[in-house]
Amino acid sequence: MKKDIEKNKNNTINNNELNNIDSLSAYIKEHMSTRKERAIPPLADWHPENIEEMDLVIKANGEWWHEGTKMTRQSLINLFATILWKEEVNNEAQFFLKTPVQKMQIHVEDVPFFITDINLINKDKQQWIEFLTSTGDIVYLDDEHQITMRPYQNELRPYIPVRFGMYALITRNVYMHLIQIGTLTENGQHTTLTLNSAGKHYAITVNND
Repeated sequence: MKKDIEKNKNNTINNNELNNIDSLSAYIKEHMSTRKERAIPPLADWHPENIEEMDLVIKANGEWWHEGTKMTRQSLINLFATILWKEEVNNEAQFFLKTPVQKMQIHVEDVPFFITDINLINKDKQQWIEFLTSTGDIVYLDDEHQITMRPYQNELRPYIPVRFGMYALITRNVYMHLIQIGTLTENGQHTTLTLNSAGKHYAITVNND
């Protein structure tokens, strides 16, 4: 009897639209709670046909807003961040919260991730620069995760790739820390910040205009 009740409960969750934030949260906890630590689910293997819209905005300053109200439960934000997904449609980025049964399209003003801390760590007998996002991702500065500069609303900002083609903004405090641990050189109208990670040099060059 208990198994039948649980089965009916799971079928109800599967059949309901997940664009309600409470239903989505319940679905993730019900079906993905067996993942150890904070492993990202295999989003690339999921191809749901049902697409809905959710009134959820990730602001350019890193805040998450749902139906006009700022989300304050960091644990819920972290949970939703594990199913963030990006697609390119007609050269335009579209963002979703993706499950095996449904995709909920959301709005991202700039990028969905934000680097809020860095560490210098020793790994494989080398020193690496480790980046941490506000939602629990860890990225290391290497050949596949290099820092790039690009404009957003007339401001040049530093970004680093995280996963599935999505980037994180390196916040101002973290960038100032990078300047402290890196080497700054000037050449005419260009300033270059060189960082060392895993025995390699990575340069970030900006114009002084």
